[in-house]
Amino acid sequence: MSLQDRLKRERALERASAIVSQCRKCGIGATRRNAVYGEGDPCAQLMVVGEGPGETEDKLGRPFVGRAGELLDKMLLSIDLPREDVYICNTVKCRPTLDTGHRLANRAPTPEEMRNCRPYLDEQIDVIRPRVILALGAPAAKSFMGEKFSITKQRGQWFDGPSGIPVIATFHPAYVLRQTGGAMTEVKKLVWADLKKVRARLNEPAAKAGSKPEQHRLFE
Repeated sequence: MSLQDRLKRERALERASAIVSQCRKCGIGATRRNAVYGEGDPCAQLMVVGEGPGETEDKLGRPFVGRAGELLDKMLLSIDLPREDVYICNTVKCRPTLDTGHRLANRAPTPEEMRNCRPYLDEQIDVIRPRVILALGAPAAKSFMGEKFSITKQRGQWFDGPSGIPVIATFHPAYVLRQTGGAMTEVKKLVWADLKKVRARLNEPAAKAGSKPEQHRLFE
């Protein structure tokens, strides 16, 4: 990847981020603190797509921070991918909220919100052109694979995504953190199996050349 191409991608993402910061297509555009466009390597081989920003992300304007972000960082490092080498974003760029009467609570994005934001996600994919897309959680997975997708039955399977880019889904880090005891251990094993598939897919050219990807123990 040439420096000129990298700079071109960075500028394209910066322009798109500025447009998103002014977007008011949905009601959540009026309740957000910050738009959370995305961050990471514009030349990343892996793009990670979650469902939407939470409270901490909304406050800081960054995707996947807080406890879920810390776990995602460990997940990525378990397959030799530092966070800075990956591009991380969400299906929607504003925090979807529910007014409980006492505070604004997080919720999953609606289909309309995801449709309104989809051109921004598609542009990110077009600019970065990752080799693999990892969808985290059911809403993100359904945005690629359709409403009939089942995260419990179809996670860990490969699907054709935008422009033929392979997409695989696994459980969202926040879901993993909600588990306890043996349930958390089992969910982590499933996620680890999915992550190894991502690593193997990214390593395919190296594998053809005769090298073997380094294996790591389950992230903690």
